[in-house]
Amino acid sequence: MSAQSAFHASAGDLNAQSLRADARRESLRLLALLSPSLFLVFAIIIVPIGWLFWLSLFDEAGFLSTANYARFFEQASYIKTFVTTFKVAFIVTGACVLLGYPLAYMLSQLPRRAASICLIFVILPFWTSVLVRTYAWLVILQRKGLINSWLIDLGVISQPLSLANNLSGVVIGMTHILLPFLVLPLYASMKTIDGDCLRAGMNLGAGPVATFRQIFFPLSLPGLASGVVIVFVLCLGFFVTPALMGGGKVIMWAMRMEQTTSLYSNWGAGAALGVVLLVVTLALLGLFQWLLGARATGVWSSR
Repeated sequence: MSAQSAFHASAGDLNAQSLRADARRESLRLLALLSPSLFLVFAIIIVPIGWLFWLSLFDEAGFLSTANYARFFEQASYIKTFVTTFKVAFIVTGACVLLGYPLAYMLSQLPRRAASICLIFVILPFWTSVLVRTYAWLVILQRKGLINSWLIDLGVISQPLSLANNLSGVVIGMTHILLPFLVLPLYASMKTIDGDCLRAGMNLGAGPVATFRQIFFPLSLPGLASGVVIVFVLCLGFFVTPALMGGGKVIMWAMRMEQTTSLYSNWGAGAALGVVLLVVTLALLGLFQWLLGARATGVWSSR
């Protein structure tokens, strides 16, 4: 028995070693297949970000210094621009959620043919340049534009509303441009929700509101989270619409970076602005992911 046990043990060790060797070979093959993609990621993302960090450490004279980062805390205009950027991002993201969630829900409940036709109108703005759409909103929202003219003709207002060249115009223009980026992933997530789950909830006595709140909404959170992240990140780097719709009164972070590099030719300060924006954005996205994970855990643990 002992000899047989020793034989089986040695055979088991050889088998385990063989399996580990096969696993290593498979890992190497997968790494070889992924190497072009990894090189592309390294060349397009890692190297530019590293160069941005390195460039931000040099002052205008070309010496290593933290003056570019100290300027952010010393000058109130930098902090004001930073706050404005995130203020606009949060407002536009919230507006897209309020408008996009009902729209995506309606599309998910329509028959397939009707939903496909309606999706064309959601995707249609992508066929037009952002610059053209921004100028179109300027024509619509200006003091003598279509909206003010109609409201005055109808007797609703006596004086034109200030809808352009301010924060309201920036929010309206950016919400129109970024709304499809929230609707599309949210609609895709809603379409994957199994209707049997909703019917099972209603069969167990839940009403339409309770079924939506306890079943449909939690299941749609992954799509909503994806759309919110996409819209929020795009808002932080938006340039054309705030520059035109803001009328010089709404200065966002991307506009400040453009002024710093093109007008003052201070590439170190511009790189520092980009680094600060990147770090704060990653921190907020990490916090958002943690809150979403905690929320999902709380929802499902309470069931």
